[in-house]
Amino acid sequence: MDALVCTQPGTLELQHIPPPVPADGQVLVRPRRIGICGTDYHIFEGKHPFLNYPRVMGHELAVEVVDAPAGSGFKAGEICAVNPYLSCGSCISCRNDRPNCCTRLSVLGVHQDGGMTELLCLPPDNLIRGDGLSVDACASVEFLAIGAHAVRRAGVAKGERVLVVGTGPIGVGTTMFARIAGGDVSVLDLDVERMRTIASITGGKAIEVPNGTSPADAALAATDGEGFDVVFDATGNKHSMEASFSYVAHGGRLIFVGVLDAEICFSDPDFHRREMTLLASRNATGEDFTHVMAQIRGGAIPVGSLISHRTSLEASVADLPLWARDKAGLIKAVISID
Repeated sequence: MDALVCTQPGTLELQHIPPPVPADGQVLVRPRRIGICGTDYHIFEGKHPFLNYPRVMGHELAVEVVDAPAGSGFKAGEICAVNPYLSCGSCISCRNDRPNCCTRLSVLGVHQDGGMTELLCLPPDNLIRGDGLSVDACASVEFLAIGAHAVRRAGVAKGERVLVVGTGPIGVGTTMFARIAGGDVSVLDLDVERMRTIASITGGKAIEVPNGTSPADAALAATDGEGFDVVFDATGNKHSMEASFSYVAHGGRLIFVGVLDAEICFSDPDFHRREMTLLASRNATGEDFTHVMAQIRGGAIPVGSLISHRTSLEASVADLPLWARDKAGLIKAVISID
């Protein structure tokens, strides 16, 4: 079978490899759609902090069941979304119902080979039936669940002023679910055209930064100088993450959704003066996947407006590096295997 392998930073190869053999209890699936996300671009560029090469990427998956063991609850032909976070089930995080930050977490496409391939073996607990959802929608669940988890972790309440910094796919999902939670949501991105596009899709309000002013000035002006009750930084950019402290109102909350392989610095006196709460949000849980799928079924998530680029497994050798360099017009790219 074919698999797209990142052999080293900057190098992709379509390789012919042996098909996988399911271990006891595993389900054999065929990936049908694979979303390409910021993690995949970072792996290709050599910027991911938790990875060894070579690696088959791909964790945003819609799969078709090929063969399932008796008692798994699945049957051939079913379309499923995939929870790509394989947890141990016994560590302190798992015992406290937080498998998203399991101490021995293995993420498909990061810590172990993922879904940019023709066949894959998965535990049945990591498959979620896509009843009522299209194949495209099933492939969109994971990246939307990241935003849904961040919003749930922040405890966004109705009427709170919310700012989402960064309008990549994770920022898109965060914006949508902050609005679903009842927040009054604004978005901020230095790519003005992208920000306007995402604002029109998500219903968030774009914060324009006039010439001669800073993003902090513009963000504060949008709240009459008070700042936002909740700020999500979805950039994974050191400068942006450090600047995000200045957007938070007194008593407000800052949530880092993006991850960065670097140290973050901030002013402790200013942090204490505002009595801010700083939170990290990592991955998502089954509860978030269920919430996302319910919102898609209910029509709250315009999946058709989110997928802007499509490619095949073979063409990804050229397309993924291209999109890593040039993201003009790119919202979400997917690999289709039919």
